[in-house]
Amino acid sequence: MIVQAHPSATVSADAVIGVGTRVWHEAQVCSGAKIGRDCTLGKGVYIDRDVVIGDRVKLQNGVSIFRGATVGSGVFVGPHTALLNDRLPRAVNPDGTLKRTGDWAVAGVTIDDGASIGGGCLVLPGVHVGRWALVGAGSVVTRDVPPHGLAFGNPAKLRGYICECAEILLPDGTCSACRAAHQLDTTS
Repeated sequence: MIVQAHPSATVSADAVIGVGTRVWHEAQVCSGAKIGRDCTLGKGVYIDRDVVIGDRVKLQNGVSIFRGATVGSGVFVGPHTALLNDRLPRAVNPDGTLKRTGDWAVAGVTIDDGASIGGGCLVLPGVHVGRWALVGAGSVVTRDVPPHGLAFGNPAKLRGYICECAEILLPDGTCSACRAAHQLDTTS
């Protein structure tokens, strides 16, 4: 299958989109964005310029991913979640002029392979979410989440660790369901 884009979607001519990716109603993919194979961009998804997204990523309705973000392969991002990039947001400069692209520093979010971000989350600029981590719905992520970390709340706090199968890991790193063994870095 080639790329499938709904007629109401806006995809920049210089965005790169992998084979098998579906871009649904009213989604917008900006200039320089790179999206991998077999992804799903739900209704109203916004992908800012130069964002990089891996293969087999699911972005649910209303997700916004801003410039500077890198999203690994196999990532799930729930509806109405935003990956932010401006640590000091202002509409205008101190002299009252409208801020432009060069008037602030981008601090993009990084989401590693296999991670899941629940619906309605805000991931603050510069945050790194590790491989196979899971962030609970409605969380405000203000700090890094380690690989396999389970984090939720406002602000999101590390509450435990989770397996690739999405079940809780026991303190020794063994999955409570599938019994897979994991070496966890619990020093942070």
